[in-house]
Amino acid sequence: MRFFKQRLVSLAMITALATMVAIAGCAARVETGYRVYDPGYHDYHVWDSNEVVYYQRWETDTHRHHKDFRKRSRDEQQQYWNWRHNQH
Repeated sequence: MRFFKQRLVSLAMITALATMVAIAGCAARVETGYRVYDPGYHDYHVWDSNEVVYYQRWETDTHRHHKDFRKRSRDEQQQYWNWRHNQH
């Protein structure tokens, strides 16, 4: 019985540690962003908190409902990149 309890405690600790590592890894990816290709200008942009600010401004300026950029049509994505490249 004692052996079983030791194994159970060890398993619980390993699970807790693995969960913390997975959560920390996900948070790091969100902070650094991800790359998005702009086919009209043949370049990449890092989609991070800075790009989100521009994207929200574009949605407001063009009177669009909020939608994740990756779920927008290619035409709408290109309209965003055209707008984005004209911002200073």
